[in-house]
Amino acid sequence: MGLGVETTSSSSSSSSSSSSQSQWDLMREFVENEGRAAAVVDGGLATELERHGADLNDPLWSAKCLLSSPHLIRQVHLDYLEAGADIIITASYQATIQGFQAKGFSREEGENLLRRSVEIAIEARDNYNNRCAECSSNDTGVGRILQRRPILVAASVGSYGAYLADGSEYSGDYGDAITLETLKDFHLRRVQVLAESGPDLIAFETIPNKLEAQAYAEILEEEDIKIPAWFCFNSKNGVNVVSGDSILECASIAESCKKVVSVGINCTPPRLIRELIFSIKKVSKKPIVIYPNSGERYDAEQKQWVQNTGVSDEDFVSYVNRWCEVGASLVGGCCRTTPNTIKAIYRTLSNRSAPALPP
Repeated sequence: MGLGVETTSSSSSSSSSSSSQSQWDLMREFVENEGRAAAVVDGGLATELERHGADLNDPLWSAKCLLSSPHLIRQVHLDYLEAGADIIITASYQATIQGFQAKGFSREEGENLLRRSVEIAIEARDNYNNRCAECSSNDTGVGRILQRRPILVAASVGSYGAYLADGSEYSGDYGDAITLETLKDFHLRRVQVLAESGPDLIAFETIPNKLEAQAYAEILEEEDIKIPAWFCFNSKNGVNVVSGDSILECASIAESCKKVVSVGINCTPPRLIRELIFSIKKVSKKPIVIYPNSGERYDAEQKQWVQNTGVSDEDFVSYVNRWCEVGASLVGGCCRTTPNTIKAIYRTLSNRSAPALPP
């Protein structure tokens, strides 16, 4: 069940399983076997790390904790698993070899930190499975969801704009000097290292423009990356991605790449998601993954989220049924969402029957 994954180990069986089933079929199997309307993706990482005491005022952002406090990352992963998440996303969104080198680390040290992001998530999954084995019920009195189930580790790949740490992943404007080859050269080794580190899939997140999506697709195909991937774009208006490129053109790139098993939207206000799902479905038959932010606005100059511009957990979760009705197969949260948000999503999806995915 899942992408060839045993719930008590890393995904060593993933490549052998793919020999008999396509990666697409494996993602379909994972979604359908969850027994809910959709599988549950985890929520915001940085917000929770800060709540646990981490100082993320750094170009590495949440990836700083790979250096300073990996135990906090492990705890946040565990918090999301106990909230019902089926997929946890590694702390590598803003972790790049180039970013670590800018902090004085060698290339080898940077690669090891990328590997460590996957190892930490796998450790959290193992810890969670051990807790489930020790618990006789699926839900303890303190509200933790302890239920053995397939759990996937998704290795996060943030955009080039995330590495720049100037908010340009929310504009997609990299300037004329950044070409397709520039982006491929920037991301190549990072993707290779993460793929070799034992995740179950690679999550290309907050993709702001068509050029970067094309770079990812070419890396996956040309390097024959063995780990399946999803592509998630972000939008400000519900029509285009943040750069102004057509969501139809961007989703078409994901649809045409055989290595991509799911396509969707992340770090986008919840109110825009429904129309974006309709747009994606016009060009893609792959499972749709949705994990919006809280709806709060990010101030790139101040490098902080503007308070009181988002929606409550209750309002956020009120959208979930509507997203599933129009085709979402995986649902979670992004920036500023919490384990409470994810637990509410889990409860909502558990009360829905699981429709069969389209052929």
